[in-house]
Amino acid sequence: MPLLSTTSTLAWKAGALLTSSGIVAGAFGAHALGPRLGEKAGTWTMASHYAIMNGIGLLAISQHPTYSKRIAVPLIIAGTTLFSGSIFALLLYRERMGAWTKIVGPTTPLGGLLMIGGYLSLLF
Repeated sequence: MPLLSTTSTLAWKAGALLTSSGIVAGAFGAHALGPRLGEKAGTWTMASHYAIMNGIGLLAISQHPTYSKRIAVPLIIAGTTLFSGSIFALLLYRERMGAWTKIVGPTTPLGGLLMIGGYLSLLF
């Protein structure tokens, strides 16, 4: 049972962090980065929404008594971090990343797959 409560605590704290950081990133993108992002503002907003949605998902998962969340929680945290984080990094630093763009770019779909895997693991 201790692993379950540890996982629940991790899910709750990560959910709170992802939700709040998604809100902050959305506000930052809308108010401070709007002119810089231009037509890519929608991509920034999407990344913010994914962080918020997955944060809320983790908050909900933390309250559910299942052992499958031992797999789901780390996958969702890693997936959201890679997905939203890589989008934020690419939009902010693309011109300065150079060769790193080839490494950071593919982490976006990998993050998406991890998120999907995390939620699908809750089926078992």
